[in-house]
Amino acid sequence: MLQSTHMPSFVRHSGSLRDHPALVLNADFRPLSYLPLSLWPWQEAVKAAVLERVLVVAEYDEVVHSPSVEFRIPSVVVLKDYVKPARNAAFTRFNLFLRDEFTCQYCGNREHLTFDHVVPRSRGGRTTWENVVASCGPCNLRKGSKTLKQAGMSLRHRPARPSPEQLQNLGRKFPPNHLHGSWMDYLYWDAELEA
Repeated sequence: MLQSTHMPSFVRHSGSLRDHPALVLNADFRPLSYLPLSLWPWQEAVKAAVLERVLVVAEYDEVVHSPSVEFRIPSVVVLKDYVKPARNAAFTRFNLFLRDEFTCQYCGNREHLTFDHVVPRSRGGRTTWENVVASCGPCNLRKGSKTLKQAGMSLRHRPARPSPEQLQNLGRKFPPNHLHGSWMDYLYWDAELEA
């Protein structure tokens, strides 16, 4: 449980009606994804609730009206049917950066990220999880088409194929810059626990 006296700085406060997304949880009460965080626009959450596809577990104070009914806007919804997670992580630039924690695997820089083939393509290197790493621009230029030994460089971590669960766990380290207070009990980030 979060202590009520201190809310993390990344918790957002209510704004206009368009700023009321609903956190979507799988039937096991875990977010479908952490990065990006599984969110629906309020309209989708209301529609799913009316169609009884979700269970509403938290609501905003704001209401919306139809001609005959008034609805409190859902803040957290749980799918009634379990969605099986993907078995393999998609090999995308975003997932690669997430695996490497948005950090250059040569120097640790977090700015101007691109990606680099550890074994250069000109030397037969392939574009795979095991051969591509996040790299800042300067390190990428310095390494060029050389091997690590030729460039006098080393990797911080050996690249490997992550599981979807590993990417989910890494995503929890990078919360979005807007979180509603009602979501905190469902997001297992670095929240203070009661003794």
